[in-house]
Amino acid sequence: MNYYIITGASKGLGAAIVKELIGKDNKIYYLSRSQNMKLEELAASQQMELIFEECDLSNIEQAQTVFMKILGSIDMQHANNITLINNAGMVNPIKNVGTIEKEEMISNVHLNLLTPMLLSEIFIKHMKNIPAQAVIANITSGAATRPISGWSAYCSTKAGLNMFTNTIGVEQVKGQGNVVAIGFSPGIMDTDMQETIRSANQDDFSSIDQFKEFHEKGMLRSPSFVAQIFVKLLSRPIENGRIYDVKEFV
Repeated sequence: MNYYIITGASKGLGAAIVKELIGKDNKIYYLSRSQNMKLEELAASQQMELIFEECDLSNIEQAQTVFMKILGSIDMQHANNITLINNAGMVNPIKNVGTIEKEEMISNVHLNLLTPMLLSEIFIKHMKNIPAQAVIANITSGAATRPISGWSAYCSTKAGLNMFTNTIGVEQVKGQGNVVAIGFSPGIMDTDMQETIRSANQDDFSSIDQFKEFHEKGMLRSPSFVAQIFVKLLSRPIENGRIYDVKEFV
């Protein structure tokens, strides 16, 4: 059996990844604030276990508790693959530094960086002496490598997630660990996040016209297209600690 644990998978890229992974040899857990009944029906039609765990992933205590519960239910000794996909993320607050509310900043850092870090910490501890192939896949962004006005929190947390991924790779190779960690940058997609970006205040986000143009000219990739590339990536040999970009495969 192959086990997948996916955060933020009720919509967008996360839901598309679940669709790609649905199959008789896979068991999927998805953590989100809301349930996706279409995914449930699709899984049931394939006689596959898709388990929803309600969770506010910006609440780090709740996220850790739910994740521990999931790991405790997995038959570690008979698993072929166990994969953690840290997909949940948020672009808000889209504001210039000096105008951001404390709570907005904290929520962004918790969801985009601290929760993936803590879940990865728990995951690596549980994977010691486990025969299964263990993978952490962190969904990152091109914003991790360049500053974008109004996106200080998003750029910073994704950059931090990249370095965290790089460091896990170095540690696992050096210590001969059994966990492989990668990052995956999906590029611009037609998701709710893009709608949030296009509805931002121009005073806070000077690049808004460019993102509106992406949408108007049909330049946004579909989540299903990106999910296909991502799932294929997971099925091939991957380099520990590397950040992959969708552009490498299109």
